[in-house]
Amino acid sequence: MQQRWLSLLCGLCLHLVLLCSAEEGLEFPNFDGRDRVLDVSERNYKKALKRYDLLCLFYHEPVPASKGLQKRFQMTELVLELTAQVLENRDIGFGMVDSQKDAKVAKKLGLEEVGSLYVFKDDRVIEFDGELSADTLVEFLLDVLEDPVEMLNNAMELRAFERMEEDIRLIGYFKGEDSYYKAFQEASERFQPYIKFFATFDKSVAKHLSLKMNEVDFYEPFMEEPAVLPGRPLSEMDIVDFVNQHRRATLRKLRAENMFETWADSVWLDMSNDEDLPTPEELEDWIEDVLSGRVNTEDDDDDDDESDADDHRGNPDGYEPEDGHESHGPEEDDDD
Repeated sequence: MQQRWLSLLCGLCLHLVLLCSAEEGLEFPNFDGRDRVLDVSERNYKKALKRYDLLCLFYHEPVPASKGLQKRFQMTELVLELTAQVLENRDIGFGMVDSQKDAKVAKKLGLEEVGSLYVFKDDRVIEFDGELSADTLVEFLLDVLEDPVEMLNNAMELRAFERMEEDIRLIGYFKGEDSYYKAFQEASERFQPYIKFFATFDKSVAKHLSLKMNEVDFYEPFMEEPAVLPGRPLSEMDIVDFVNQHRRATLRKLRAENMFETWADSVWLDMSNDEDLPTPEELEDWIEDVLSGRVNTEDDDDDDDESDADDHRGNPDGYEPEDGHESHGPEEDDDD
């Protein structure tokens, strides 16, 4: 994990020198020197959880003795400080948890993976494993602040939805904010912000999408036709189970916040001779076997060159296994 962070943090120098977003032209201010990131401990973690709408905690190893590693650690702090400065008016708190000094706090909060950023929202915990840069964090956290379900009410919003062909997304048609919509909304919270959920109460929008009342459609990236979730009405767990069973890494736009998912698994086509290339038919059959699950995509995880491959990955840890990165909130315990 430490090697992975070192490779990621080397790229932070450029972000901090430019101090601007590469995507939407959002200019970042110079760091004003004010400390906004908390040193989270047993004495203050409960207060921090209650104070902010979102609390972002970076779980780290003890501060290293090496000056070089200390400098990289300070760069990580600077990324968090700059992000906190940009989002100062958004009611988002930032803190750092030492895996050794604050081990009890980490256990109570459910922090497990050193080097990860955990976001606490209401009773949920979302683990961020993307690129640790200020612009990526700002975009990610603003997405988390949004409502987990986006409404489609008119033709313009419908066109925007249809242009999102590179994203996994779900859409449901409901009569209003009834119990069926609530179940859809609660399911969406488990996947926010990685999977987008949409809903409509508008008959014309539903007709255009061929949606029936209380029906939910699941769109995979670049697939023309959605999959209809079986059964109506659907419970929260019906939706969660379907998404967990059917989502997969497919062709998509690479983003800093999700590239760890893209590189989560790899598989190689075995060839007895480098010059003996497969025919188009053989290659097509092999791809179909991989997509169908007949080829185990984790077969290559123990290769001797795994460490070399990790050096080229944004973050190789999968962002959400079958049970998801989203988890229940921290353990409740009585105040002393």
